[in-house]
Amino acid sequence: MKTISANKITKIVAELCIRANLVLRKDVLSLLHNAYLKEKNSRAKKILQAIIENAKIARKEKLAICQDTGLPCVLVEIGNAIKINGDLRAAINKGIESGYKKGYLRNSVIINPLLRGKPKYSPGVIHFDFVKGNKLKLTVLPKGFGCENKAQLRMFRPTAEINEIKKFILEAVKSAGPDACPPYVVGVGIGGTADYACFLAKKALLREIGRKGQSPSGTVPSELKGDLGIVLGLERELLYEINKLNIGPMGLSGKATALAVNVETFPTHIAGLPVAVNICCHALRSATATL
Repeated sequence: MKTISANKITKIVAELCIRANLVLRKDVLSLLHNAYLKEKNSRAKKILQAIIENAKIARKEKLAICQDTGLPCVLVEIGNAIKINGDLRAAINKGIESGYKKGYLRNSVIINPLLRGKPKYSPGVIHFDFVKGNKLKLTVLPKGFGCENKAQLRMFRPTAEINEIKKFILEAVKSAGPDACPPYVVGVGIGGTADYACFLAKKALLREIGRKGQSPSGTVPSELKGDLGIVLGLERELLYEINKLNIGPMGLSGKATALAVNVETFPTHIAGLPVAVNICCHALRSATATL
């Protein structure tokens, strides 16, 4: 049995919060470069260049990529051969607060969503997943609310055709328009319950862009492998159709309305078909550590 102290977890989470907010993911930066090279619209090209330059400056000068440093979402994979010495949830929230303060990141968390009040640094939204092994994997995804506010869920009939689902996803992106800072990465969750479809859509954002047909953990449940051809085709078709919308970088027209579409699926009930869309702006930020 491997033991990990709460203090170590706090330290790691603090580091991840800073890294995620200061350093744009390599896969996202690579797609931005590709979009810049392919763009013919001069205004869109200048915007993409500014976005890329912003990411470089943020990393070099240790500044936040975006002023909205998000609501920290933390995904935790806990091996069954691990013992946590202390309160895991408290350690994670302490790490969020420490990292955000140390990194001079904005405090954006309202404790009471109805009464509002003075913002704080924590708590974050934490998801736990229990797996085999003796490792603890921590992923921090700071989610800005310019794009989070554009998330959508629809409970389809189980008889719904794929074109109905595509239309819903396209309409979700179209309704987001310029408001969520395109070019986007679009996460889609299909299956499970209403809440789980929403989680899948967000989890889809963590999958390395370009690595198709796998979950962020790198595995595909055997019962879902038959769906991969459909999923891959859906991702390709949606990306093509979304970029035909001509919303473009920052909503000022151009080829790159979306950089990628990632779809995650899960078994669901015979009487339902939940579909969720979680849109992320061009600043798709996340950082991961494994202990």
